Amino acid sequence: MPSFEDFKISTPLKNAISDLGFQSPRPIQAKAFPVILSGKDMVGIAQTGTGKTFAYMLPILQMLPFSKEKLPRVLVLVPTRELVVQVVEEVEKFGKYTANKVLGIYGGTNINRQKEALEDGADIIIATPGRLYDLILCRALKLKSIKKLVIDEVDVMLDLGFRFQLINIMDLLPVKRQNIMFSATMTLDVDKLINDYFTAPEKVTVAVSGTPLDTIVQQCYAVHNFYTKVNLLIDLVKDNTLFNKVLVFVSNKRSADRLFESLDEYYGSETCIIHSNKTQNYRLRSIKQFDEGKNRILVTTDVMARGLDLDKISHVINFDTPSYPENYIHRIGRTGRGGEQGNALLFYTEKEKQDKEAIEALMDTKIEEINLPQHIEIATRLTPAETPRVIEPDNPAKRADDDLSDKGFHEKKEKNKRTNQGGSYQRIIAKKYKKAKTKGDKNYNKRNKRK
Repeated sequence: MPSFEDFKISTPLKNAISDLGFQSPRPIQAKAFPVILSGKDMVGIAQTGTGKTFAYMLPILQMLPFSKEKLPRVLVLVPTRELVVQVVEEVEKFGKYTANKVLGIYGGTNINRQKEALEDGADIIIATPGRLYDLILCRALKLKSIKKLVIDEVDVMLDLGFRFQLINIMDLLPVKRQNIMFSATMTLDVDKLINDYFTAPEKVTVAVSGTPLDTIVQQCYAVHNFYTKVNLLIDLVKDNTLFNKVLVFVSNKRSADRLFESLDEYYGSETCIIHSNKTQNYRLRSIKQFDEGKNRILVTTDVMARGLDLDKISHVINFDTPSYPENYIHRIGRTGRGGEQGNALLFYTEKEKQDKEAIEALMDTKIEEINLPQHIEIATRLTPAETPRVIEPDNPAKRADDDLSDKGFHEKKEKNKRTNQGGSYQRIIAKKYKKAKTKGDKNYNKRNKRK
C-alpha cells in the first residue's frame, strides 16, 4: 500500500499531513498526484466521499511557490456556497505551514467585502461561478495570472444552471494553464466541455459512474404517501443510539419545510433544515451544528447532495425517491465515508416505484426491501400534490371538459362580431380612388374627374 512518504512533497506539507493524522493516500489521491504534478490536463472520475479535494490540492500546493504577487494563481470552482467554505477550510489545513493565502468567494454575502479582500491579494481563489463572474464583470478580479484551474463537481454546476458563467470564465482565463476536472458522473455536457477547453487530458477513474461505495448498506421501504413516510421516519429515528446522525433528503423546499414542521413536534432542537430559501448564515449555522452533533437530524434538498464532508453520518434517508438515479448515488455518498460503515434508506410510493427501479438499474443491484412495520399508522392526510382531482360528473352546472373545447361561453352579440377596419374616412377614400391597373387607366380617371 502506498504512503504519503512515497510522494515527492515538501516538509511543510508532510508536517500538515502528519498533523491531520493521514497515514496513506486514498486511490483517487494516489492516482491523481503524479498526473497533476506533471502539469497535464486531467479529468478525474470518482465517487463523492473519496477524498477528491485532497487529491487536487496536495500536488497544487506542492507546485505553488511563494510569491508577492497579489493576483490569484489558482482558481477552484465549486457548485455551492457551503462547499466553498469547506474547501477553504481544507486548504488552510493542508497548507498551514505554507505562506499561500486562500480566499473564498460566494453569493449570499456582501460583495463589497469580497472586493476589499481581493484588493489585499490571494494566491488561491475558491469560488462559485455566479459570484466569481459578477466580480470579473465589475473588474474587481483579474484572471491573467491564473496558472491552474480546478472544476470540482462540474456536472452539478451544469445542472444548477452555471453553464453560461462557467464557459465565459474559461474563455477569460489565460490560454496557457493546467485544467483539472473532477466529477462523479460523465454526461454529454461534461464531455463537450472537456473537448472544447482541455488539451489531451489524462483520465483518472477509481469508480464507475453509478457505483455506490461498498461500505454502505442499502435498504428500502414501500410507503403509501407523504405523511405515512413521516410516521415511519419519526418511528425509526426514536433510537438515537443507532440513528445518531441522520441526513434526510427531500425533493423540494416545500416538502422540506413540511417534513421539518412534523419532526419539530417530536424532536424539537434535535432537528435542523437547509434549503436554498434559507439565508447563508442560517445554512452555515445549521451545517455546523449538525456536524458538531448539536442537531441529530438534518432535513435538506439536493443542495447538500454533493461535496460536503460531514463526519460520521450514521444514516442517509431518501425521504423522496430522486427522479434522477445519479442523485441517489450522490446522496448516499454522504455516509460511509473514510472507510467507515454507512447506512442508506429509501422510502418510495407507488408513483416513485419506477424511479426506484431506475436507481437499481443504474447500480445493477437490487436494494433490500423491508416490510413496513405493522404499528406504523397509514396516514389519511394527503399533501396538495397527492390530493386527487375532484370530478363532478352529475353536476348539471359544471360542464365537462369536452363541452368546453373550441367553444365560448355564449354566442357573441352582433356588435362584438365587428372587426377593426380602420377609420371610416380611410375606407371611403380607398373605395373612391381605386388603384389604377395601368397608366392609361390612371389618365382616364383624371379626365373623367375634370368633366
